[in-house]
Amino acid sequence: MIYMDNAATTMQKPKEVVRAVAAAMESMGNAGRGAHGASLSASRTVYDTRELLCRFFNGTSPRQIVFTANSTESLNIAIKGVLNPGDHVVTTVMEHNSVLRPLYEMEEKGVELTFVKADERGVMDLADLEAAIRPDTKAVVCTNGSNLTGNYVDIEAVGAIAAKYNVLFIVDASQTAGVFPIDVQKMHIDILCFTGHKSLLGPQGTGGMYVREGLEVRPLLSGGSGVQTYSKTHPKEMPTALEAGTLNGHGIAGLHAAVEYLMSEGIDKIRTREQELMWRFYEGVKDIPNVKVYGDFSTKNRCPIVTLNIGAYDSSEVGDALLMDYDISIRPGAHCAPLMHEALGTVGQGAVRFSFSHYNTEEEVDTAIRAIQELSVDEE
Repeated sequence: MIYMDNAATTMQKPKEVVRAVAAAMESMGNAGRGAHGASLSASRTVYDTRELLCRFFNGTSPRQIVFTANSTESLNIAIKGVLNPGDHVVTTVMEHNSVLRPLYEMEEKGVELTFVKADERGVMDLADLEAAIRPDTKAVVCTNGSNLTGNYVDIEAVGAIAAKYNVLFIVDASQTAGVFPIDVQKMHIDILCFTGHKSLLGPQGTGGMYVREGLEVRPLLSGGSGVQTYSKTHPKEMPTALEAGTLNGHGIAGLHAAVEYLMSEGIDKIRTREQELMWRFYEGVKDIPNVKVYGDFSTKNRCPIVTLNIGAYDSSEVGDALLMDYDISIRPGAHCAPLMHEALGTVGQGAVRFSFSHYNTEEEVDTAIRAIQELSVDEE
């Protein structure tokens, strides 16, 4: 199988990650739930991973790294934990449903939303975002990279705007953490939400958030924490304040190994490789008759994603043909990005997304190009 669905999840993981998860499953107890060796080993792994991620994102303290199951949980905690009725939020049409649906829930509770539009390439104008900020704006919620078009969003520039108006800046880094450098201090990020199973190359079921020191976020869940057992309320100290129940210690062990791999290999090297493959594919398909490619390809700095359609061919039919006839795995459909599809005019058809990993090869890319060429001829 040729796997080109890495924006959904990176299937090929470093061997170090697989070994770390297997070792943890044979030895790890419950972090913070005992003084025996197995529990203490788990606690050390969890803390070491907090510290590693804090350095990776240039945070100020490991206490501000919170572990979750994925970006969706992180974004729900962030959005529901800082917004109140009467607040105003600026967001964009590029957002994933993991941002949109929690925001819509808060809208029903009295939060007002403003969506910054995108053009036919899926590009947002920063001037439009700044113009949308009002005196009652509480937060800007923005993706760092579109999961549909692959367009990279300059969150340092967005963060500067948020800081200028003293509003909170919440970032969805699902498509960028692990492949683009993220500096929460330099980029004025108040809450960074990330998942472990995509470009961070960790196991599914891992993710997290960085919360700026001094910012209080209401917990989404309450329950067991291993401390303050006789208190009727969940602990308020970070990171325990936002972590209830047993953490995914086995997955966190794998995430630790994954981040170590990224730091050893160098994310710039990995990103360069993935972008080379992406550009090879783009150059091979962009001029094929009946093929329409979506997104902004005027800049090299973009996520390793190419999304396209072939004539009026339904994207799911293209996906089926790629799998059955060429053994190529991609993602068709709506990609949980409804407003972006509205901006691109692809609501009915969906779109066919190719997303690349540094584990892909030139030969695989060339096979995918040939497949699109042949399917395009069939559509004629």
